[in-house]
Amino acid sequence: MTPKYHFASDNTSGICPEAWTALEQTNAGFLPSYGDDDTTRAACEKFRDLFETDCDVYFVFNGTAANSLALSTLCQSYHSVIVGEASHVETDECGAPEFFSNGSKLLLAKHHQGKLDPADVERLITSRTDIHFPRPRGLSLSQSTELGTVYTHTELRTLTSLAHRHGLKVHMDGARFFNALASSPGSAADITWRAGIDVLCCGGTKLGMAVTEAVVFFDRALGAEFAYRCKQAGQLCSKMRFISAQWLTMLTGDVWKKHALHGNAMAQRLATGLSTLPGVQILYPTDANAVFAKLPDPLVTTLKERGWRFYNFIGGGSRLMCSWRVTPEDIDALLADARAAL
Repeated sequence: MTPKYHFASDNTSGICPEAWTALEQTNAGFLPSYGDDDTTRAACEKFRDLFETDCDVYFVFNGTAANSLALSTLCQSYHSVIVGEASHVETDECGAPEFFSNGSKLLLAKHHQGKLDPADVERLITSRTDIHFPRPRGLSLSQSTELGTVYTHTELRTLTSLAHRHGLKVHMDGARFFNALASSPGSAADITWRAGIDVLCCGGTKLGMAVTEAVVFFDRALGAEFAYRCKQAGQLCSKMRFISAQWLTMLTGDVWKKHALHGNAMAQRLATGLSTLPGVQILYPTDANAVFAKLPDPLVTTLKERGWRFYNFIGGGSRLMCSWRVTPEDIDALLADARAAL
């Protein structure tokens, strides 16, 4: 059976047409290297327009580098960063945050449906003050979360106010930020700097671009020497225009919104269809483009035998992701195989 990777990850889809066209259009002539070009400057201005503030923007190649380098700006090696037990920086980045921060410890906080528990965050902040313990200096949260849920402005403000009151800076892992933004009632500013976020890792790859994430500093002092971190980590792109041209296109005319809304709508369609099947339980709210479902073991086996690829995830459920490229027909085909198996 030919493997079907449609729902395995939003990384399995290709480059969206707009980003592909941007790559082709910028592939002409000669331009300065390392971001000293008009396309990169224009892309950074688009970010400032989106967030309605004078933020600093840097481009890197992938999410692990974005998160790890951003977290390394929050503290010294003898400090710590509070993260969720299910966070990507804890479970899936091979110690990169600790590596790039020269050893800053990650402290694990409890969560509810992927969202950090403020009481447990405060417990970790205040648990010890002696010199033998790595003093918390950063808080990291994900938007959307690892379980597909989306923080509201109020929920974010509760966490960031708590962190700032104790002297911590706040990082947002936004690998699927645009899916979260598309499902939120407020603006990009409302769920970032207006809610107290100091630095955002803004996901491009999962939105449909190739080899690019953006690190956005709302607290510009934090990013004062971030360009040097990027260079040292091998994350400074010499032909930067191929990265920035994609961002410029995606942030023009709400192209990002079209793809994010589509992924979210496909996830809603999939969750609705799965919820009608006997023995299937939708585990978490489908706020963005991820569906988490408890599937009967025989159904999981049969779907995989029929070629469908998806991950067994945190908490024992199955995760099915919907990208810009997933179609209603793809969802109907998966559901048809599920019904036949049952």
